[in-house]
Amino acid sequence: MEHIDGEIAAPAPPRLPPGEDRLSALPDDILIQILMKLRDAAAAAKTSVLSRHWRRHWALLPELCFHPATGPQGIRAALESHEGLITRRLAVEVIDATPESLTALLLVAAPRLSGDLQLINEVGQKQTEDEAAEAEAENGALELPCFENATTIRLDLGYLALAMPPLGVFAGLTDLFLAGVDLRGPCMLGDAASSLRCPALRKLTVHHARGRLANFAIHSDSLLEIDLKHLQADGALGLGKFTIHSASLLQIELRNLQGIQALTVFAPALQMLSVIRSFANGVTQPVANIYAPQLKFLTWNDAYDASSTQFCNMKNIKCVATYPFSVYGKDACRSRNSFCLRLIRRFELIRCLRFMLFYVPDITNEQYLMEDITRLPDITHLALDIYPNGHSFGASVFHVLGMCTGVKMLLFTLRNTPGQTKAQTACPSGCACDQPPNWKNQKLALNCLQKVQIWELRGTEHEAALMKRLFDWATVLEKVTIAFHGSVPESKAKEFFQMLQSFSRLEIRVKQVMAPLAENQAFLKGNTYQGFSKNT
Repeated sequence: MEHIDGEIAAPAPPRLPPGEDRLSALPDDILIQILMKLRDAAAAAKTSVLSRHWRRHWALLPELCFHPATGPQGIRAALESHEGLITRRLAVEVIDATPESLTALLLVAAPRLSGDLQLINEVGQKQTEDEAAEAEAENGALELPCFENATTIRLDLGYLALAMPPLGVFAGLTDLFLAGVDLRGPCMLGDAASSLRCPALRKLTVHHARGRLANFAIHSDSLLEIDLKHLQADGALGLGKFTIHSASLLQIELRNLQGIQALTVFAPALQMLSVIRSFANGVTQPVANIYAPQLKFLTWNDAYDASSTQFCNMKNIKCVATYPFSVYGKDACRSRNSFCLRLIRRFELIRCLRFMLFYVPDITNEQYLMEDITRLPDITHLALDIYPNGHSFGASVFHVLGMCTGVKMLLFTLRNTPGQTKAQTACPSGCACDQPPNWKNQKLALNCLQKVQIWELRGTEHEAALMKRLFDWATVLEKVTIAFHGSVPESKAKEFFQMLQSFSRLEIRVKQVMAPLAENQAFLKGNTYQGFSKNT
């Protein structure tokens, strides 16, 4: 050993004999972990050229991820050389793939997969509907083989035609997700997802689908959740009749089902039902028959008529969310408002009500419609979603609160109108939105209100006016929690918060939070409001 400045130098590492590969000497499980870190099965396969010892390692990977550069033919070839079962996940991304190439790929993958399948086909070039139809006629449909051992299947196909397999049992499948699909072939989706074909299925999700969807019917003894959004069937009659029959089902969300004519649900264990903008877009009377005696959370943001929309005795209902109520409008708005009013009339007592107040940007020559609300159920928790469009909303809130003076907890959310990108501007001086003006000086006894939460404040005069009155009305108020919209400057938020504190009493705790969602979820979870969709 050499001495350097009085210290003993560390011994030099032994030199490897020429040609010795220390990396290859590592245990097989370590080498497989190294290859998995690449997150690219094609790159992992290239390690086969290093030595004969490396040739078999990539073929033992339990998880394979293929990126678009590999292409369907390359992926198929790689899968054919893969020796073991894919026990975790097969993830494939392609661009503008043909149905034929993907069918061939999946036929190779099906017997090799015992884990999750994820297939994403990105559309590189946008097509018109005519071009898409022409391409479909030329290319046919992706024929999905039966994956007997797959646990999850997620297909996002960019509206490629998809044919469900007419035969076979998906024995291990628990989660089926389809998006951007054009359903074709003789086998209906409901038949393929029912208990005979998918005996272990727990969750069915179909988003942005079209094609052969009319008269959807599913019978399942295993499903826990159904999520169907933005569906459009072939033909002028639309989706027609929808039937869901399941003794196990706990949650259903239906959104934008175009042309649905009748909905039948038999789900004795169902706890949450959400129906959003499916009947309201049509011209026919909404027809629904819902048997769900254990239902706790109901969102019916849709057309409603008590004579044709039948619910069984909902004695366990805790929370109801309704169709938006237009504060100002003409007769057409009054007609749509009736959807909301008819629904809440069927309840005498519910724990939580979610109510939406909507203002059109220009209310000149519009009728004030709040007087149509003559009664609300007895409630203890009220969530008000307000779309003010720059208007004063104090009068409408005063009207609502005057009909539920026993409320204990109040949640305000100030929202932008859907599709609105510009900041809301204040309404012009003398605007009718401040009428009737009695809310500014009339007394209101909210003698049970203990907690208030307000989200997405903009720091406007309209908001300040309402908050000042709210502190006066709520005589036993204990806590107020607020959060500002992200566009509000920090200095303005601080000034507005200090103003609220000046309105408050000593016994009231006023708190500002930066992340309203977490506080909101705590409010909902603790007060049986849990389960409503954030976007209803």
